[in-house]
Amino acid sequence: MKHIRSILTLSCLAALAATSGAQGLRSGGGITDIMRAGPRLAPPVQRSAPPAAAPVQRSAEYIVALVNSEPITNTEVQTRVTRLVRENPEAERVPRAELTRLVLERLISERAQLQLAKENGIKVDDVAIDQAEQTVARQNELSLEELRRRVAAEGITPRQFRNDLRDQLLLTRLRDREVESKVKVSDSEADEYLRDQRNSPTKAAALQNINLAQLLVAVPENATDAQVATLQQKAQGLAQRARSGEDFAKLVQENSDSPDRANGGAIGMRTADRYPTLFVEATQSVPVNGIAGPIRSGAGFHVLKVLAKAQLGATDATVTQTQVRHILLLNDPKRTTAQAVAQLAEFKRRVQAGSADFAGLARDNSQDASAKEGGDLGWSRPGQFVPEFEEAMDRLAPGQISDPVVSRFGVHLIQVVGRRESKLTQAEQREAARAVLREQRVEEAFTTWVQEVRARAYVEYREAPQS
Repeated sequence: MKHIRSILTLSCLAALAATSGAQGLRSGGGITDIMRAGPRLAPPVQRSAPPAAAPVQRSAEYIVALVNSEPITNTEVQTRVTRLVRENPEAERVPRAELTRLVLERLISERAQLQLAKENGIKVDDVAIDQAEQTVARQNELSLEELRRRVAAEGITPRQFRNDLRDQLLLTRLRDREVESKVKVSDSEADEYLRDQRNSPTKAAALQNINLAQLLVAVPENATDAQVATLQQKAQGLAQRARSGEDFAKLVQENSDSPDRANGGAIGMRTADRYPTLFVEATQSVPVNGIAGPIRSGAGFHVLKVLAKAQLGATDATVTQTQVRHILLLNDPKRTTAQAVAQLAEFKRRVQAGSADFAGLARDNSQDASAKEGGDLGWSRPGQFVPEFEEAMDRLAPGQISDPVVSRFGVHLIQVVGRRESKLTQAEQREAARAVLREQRVEEAFTTWVQEVRARAYVEYREAPQS
């Protein structure tokens, strides 16, 4: 469950956010890192000093703070503290009273942002939550039913889980609107950043582009030691066959339990910080075409193949490019998200049945500038699209069509036309550098913005009732 909660937070906030593929939590060991397991909130600006934390009273229900007259209860705080300790062993080293205070401040800041989202008319409907739930399951290599079982085993009701997802999606959309859209990076700043990276080996390592393929032998949650040993032996045998020269893509398609097996397990060329730390560490000294693993994660045993390595800024830097087209139905007061999903699902059925052409449907129905091109978005590089779109696109083999995908723009039907490994032109390297630099600036701007939202909120702290 630790892995589920970590991925839930990183993928649904930072990029169901721009920094996530199927990442796990990168623990740094300190209280700041622990608290950043959720939305990356800065320490709030205090309007008035909170009272000293009272001894933990798990069974007592009372209001601990009012945020613009909206209450936060002791139960909410203690539930969050309990989850935090369960999911992050480092938290156990922090005094309970201090952890309670930090969690309360986090909840205050989140509540102020959610109120702002409501004031701005930002909404998340059930279809978007359904999609987010499915994404969490996929990224944990679980079925939706198994995900729900594991969530229930942690004492989280389905309603609580979906409410968590709703809040995280609201915070992400608010961040997109209030922060990300306002951060700009000039050509000269991107060029300077590239030069800086080239001249600093330590910084350059973080910008290394790698393309990995994975074969997953999944391990059930309640597997016995004997079952784990059998599955590990299976993974070791597959790794040995790959090292002996068998076609890795074919091994993946025939044996992998991962949803990306249709693509031969290829994850795509991207910077190292967009891969799970476990994968990066396992392949750091492995040459191109080399095999690493099996390595163990919460999902099972992974066998990895290094497909390519390149340094951003180098003359031979390459990325995996995807030629993609889509049909977009915009958010419309006259048409619900569910209705848009149903319409696009019907389009998919017609294309697969051979009674309609994807490009023709895009020309007639897509509500964006790509319509006149049959929905063609050209050749894209990693990180170019919003995370929901890219996550779905990356799971498609050429020729395949996604199920309808909900993003903040509307609902998309996506078709991958082709993929290629391509050397980056100077202009493309600049754009890649711009994206990295912009992401850093967004984090800085977000920190400042959160402090401002917190400072504007009226917060009243309440003492625990006297027994």
